[in-house]
Amino acid sequence: MHPFRSAVEARDAAAIEALLADDVVFVSPVAFAPYPGKAITAAVLRAALRVFEDFRYVREIAGERDHALVFEATVGGKRVTGCDFLHLDEDGLIDEVMVMVRPLSGANALAEAMGAQFDQIRREAAAQA
Repeated sequence: MHPFRSAVEARDAAAIEALLADDVVFVSPVAFAPYPGKAITAAVLRAALRVFEDFRYVREIAGERDHALVFEATVGGKRVTGCDFLHLDEDGLIDEVMVMVRPLSGANALAEAMGAQFDQIRREAAAQA
């Protein structure tokens, strides 16, 4: 089991952040542009912990530097299935997190829920920078 999965399942935001490289990039399922940097990525992942309900990983596919963690959750009353794609740098830290979700109604609910968190995400990221 990848430590990211363990940290997410424990809802341990500090442990999640410790696994991120300084130059990590977060690729959102609902935003066009990626979010570069540890501060914003950590803030986005903390917000995800707040908006996903009944979150559970159901499958893990592991490679040497690439991992796929399939999850199920509820967002805004909509069931979603998604996948966290992790890429690790040469030091074993996560340098890319790409999230995909389905179905479209779930992705729309996620966009709305995360949009409501975005002022807090910005404040948290600015405080860490």
